[in-house]
Amino acid sequence: MVAGIDEVGRGSWAGPVVAAAVVLHPKFNLPGLNDSKKLNATTREKFAEIIQKEALFFGIAQIEVGVINRQGIGKASFMAMRSAVKKLKERPHFILVDAFYVPYLIDKKLQIGIVRGDQLSISIAAASVVAKVYRDKLMEKLSKSYPKYGFERHKGYGTADHQSAIKKFGFTPIHRTSFNITIN
Repeated sequence: MVAGIDEVGRGSWAGPVVAAAVVLHPKFNLPGLNDSKKLNATTREKFAEIIQKEALFFGIAQIEVGVINRQGIGKASFMAMRSAVKKLKERPHFILVDAFYVPYLIDKKLQIGIVRGDQLSISIAAASVVAKVYRDKLMEKLSKSYPKYGFERHKGYGTADHQSAIKKFGFTPIHRTSFNITIN
């Protein structure tokens, strides 16, 4: 049993960081599955539904802004990845991670960090898609609480629109103050 793990929202200025762990059947095939950033929203949502329906197991975890601000985004990302793996119904024998080795997860010999893993491993790509769709939906919900910020459009990333909203309205409780965000 091999699990693919990926996180999304690491570079966002607002909202949680989300990780997914996915264990696929060895014969799972989904033509076009790739890094979630390379797929449009409609395709991502369709693929996430297929992956969650057909995966042997999947787990999703989020780490909130308060933890990110206290612990830092690196530690928070690893916490999300470890939590996602713990949510799997069975412990995987081996783990493929997008880019990083995850400390305190599983013996280092039983995991591989693959640079651009979400483009090279179907398991990591599946985790990327599941995590991205989950986080995007969270940010769309948060946009209802903070309608002036446009979270439904930019998902908390540092776009010109987001910078403009921060300049005009200030930071919200879901902004990552630990990022020392500079507004031009």
